[in-house]
Amino acid sequence: MDILENGYIGIIISAIIILILISVFLRFVPVGLWVTAYFSGVKVGIGTLVGMRLRQVSPHSIIRPLIKATKAGLELSTDELEAHYLAGGNVNTVIDALIASHRAEIDLAFEKAAAIDLAGRNVFEAVQVSVNPKVIVTPDIAAVAKDGIEIIAKAKVTVRANIGRLVGGAGEDTIIARVGEGVVTTVGSAEKHSDVLENPDMISQTVLGKGLDAGTAFEILSIDVADVDVGRNIGAKLQTEQAEADKNIAQAKAEERRSMAIAQEQEMRAETQKMRAKVVEAEAEVPMAMSEALRSGNLGVMDYYKMKNVNADTEMRTAISGQSTEEEE
Repeated sequence: MDILENGYIGIIISAIIILILISVFLRFVPVGLWVTAYFSGVKVGIGTLVGMRLRQVSPHSIIRPLIKATKAGLELSTDELEAHYLAGGNVNTVIDALIASHRAEIDLAFEKAAAIDLAGRNVFEAVQVSVNPKVIVTPDIAAVAKDGIEIIAKAKVTVRANIGRLVGGAGEDTIIARVGEGVVTTVGSAEKHSDVLENPDMISQTVLGKGLDAGTAFEILSIDVADVDVGRNIGAKLQTEQAEADKNIAQAKAEERRSMAIAQEQEMRAETQKMRAKVVEAEAEVPMAMSEALRSGNLGVMDYYKMKNVNADTEMRTAISGQSTEEEE
């Protein structure tokens, strides 16, 4: 019995070990994926799949897109797809782009598609835009005609992707900026804003004539002015602001002149006060001088009284003159 029990235990342990090994093998070697590829017409060996595992490449990310490409009639190798995967590219998107370009009879090589994908652009979307052009709607673009009236325009730009210029070519933002520049130039050269309103097609003609798609990843097919509105009277606003500025300058100069006049007046008052102080000081010295003159005999008593009479007469005349001036006022 012990021998039988030991035999059963050994068989069970061996079976467990075999199952573990099989599960590890199946996990490390995608046999199911190999079977799918084989019956899909993709010739790939088990060793190639194991090598992908060792190179830390997901076999499903390579084999499934390769199956799709083979069914679409494209001839690609696992090395090409694996190299693009290791470079950080999206293999599935590149294969979709190649299939779409092949169906649309667009000449697109795998190297070119891979370069576009690694450049950060959606190569599949680019192929779709190349087949089916897209419309780029610009934001409201404000421009001022020569008569000072503002025109607000909105344009719709129909573009087609240029596959050959996707790498290094400018994007949609450049197209919008160039169209805006063309609108501003066209409206700014118009004598009257009514000319633009009567013939908005002049904007499209001017913009198309500038070759705005040069150096971009798109080819402009048409530019249509979707909406044209009249904005503010910029000329009148600028004149009003200029008049306000001139008024402020004039007020500032007048205030400066007034300040200078006040300063001069205060200076004159200060000078007058100094002169009055000197007069008062001189008058204070007169009695002392007269006393000295009387003591020294240089001034007689009669001369003194005559001088007093003259002063009294002068004060009387001054008083009378002051009253006359008040009555006239």
